[in-house]
Amino acid sequence: MPRNTAALPRNAILDGDCIETMAGLPDACVDLVFADPPYNLQLRGDLHRPDNSRVAGVTDAWDRFDSMAAYDAFSRAWLAEARRVLKPDGAIWVIGSYHNIYRLGAALQDGGFWVLNDVVWRKANPMPNFRGRRLTNAHETLIWAASREGAKYTFNYDAAKALNEDVQMRSDWVIPICTGAERLKDANGAKLHATQKPEALLHRIMVISTRPGDLVLDPFFGTGTTGAVAKRLGRDFIGIEREARYREAAATRIAALRPWGRDVREVTAARRAEPRVPFGQLVERGLLAPGAVLEGPRGHTARVRADGTLIAADVKGSIHKVGAALEGAPSCNGWTYWHFRKDGKRVPIDWLRQQVRAGMAGG
Repeated sequence: MPRNTAALPRNAILDGDCIETMAGLPDACVDLVFADPPYNLQLRGDLHRPDNSRVAGVTDAWDRFDSMAAYDAFSRAWLAEARRVLKPDGAIWVIGSYHNIYRLGAALQDGGFWVLNDVVWRKANPMPNFRGRRLTNAHETLIWAASREGAKYTFNYDAAKALNEDVQMRSDWVIPICTGAERLKDANGAKLHATQKPEALLHRIMVISTRPGDLVLDPFFGTGTTGAVAKRLGRDFIGIEREARYREAAATRIAALRPWGRDVREVTAARRAEPRVPFGQLVERGLLAPGAVLEGPRGHTARVRADGTLIAADVKGSIHKVGAALEGAPSCNGWTYWHFRKDGKRVPIDWLRQQVRAGMAGG
């Protein structure tokens, strides 16, 4: 039986403990969880720079746990609730440092999540190691996991490539830490939240792993970076935060933002998500007639047959098979390999496929 069937509080910041508050949400109601939980840094005493000025580290009570066992119990409890509220094809992003990310990874796998990637966030401007006893800690780690093995999670592959100048997105991301005007300050000009994440990081996560209208849950909302990015991108959010000063700052920050227009917040759709159009449909619809000559990039030609196959020299078969045979290659994308003539110009046959898809969408 569903635990809770109450209406979803979309685009809301909820006051409360993350575990108790998530328990009040319905089963399978959110598309993505982004979690920036306490790191349990286990700091001992103050840290000072060489000039003896104090470093503003994470010293808040919410980052302290009595023991590793207590931290593990907390992690497993909130992850269990996060998995319950995720839709069957939902996913989660969890961020941490060397202090906690390995324990979180084990808790994720033990809890039934299916790890997709770990991502190294390389900080373009990390804090130096002032004591000189260790390497400068210049990265944090994110774990991206599906709610379960076999889940059909969202991955906007082509959008990820577009963000990376049409090169496959790698699992090491170079993004500056949150500084300047983006960093929220208190009345005294000090950092309001010690671990505020840069909007660029959340922008990348949401562009590649959500769709417009998706609901994103952040159980450790802080000063509202997740909500701010979600609003601009046309996603909905639920934030959970027990500290009043963070809730107030987040609400003010998000209220001041306007969402980007629908035309500019759309992301490049994955080709595999588009309707399948066999080459034979182009022949059936008269877009290419049997006997039409197609041209390859290096002078190769082939003729279209009535059943949507090609014949060239001593080889016949699909647009992909014939292209591969002529190139002596193990495979070939026939849609981009073959061209036809339109008004005297060479045009890839994929242009015709897109016309058919446009007709499907319009009909």
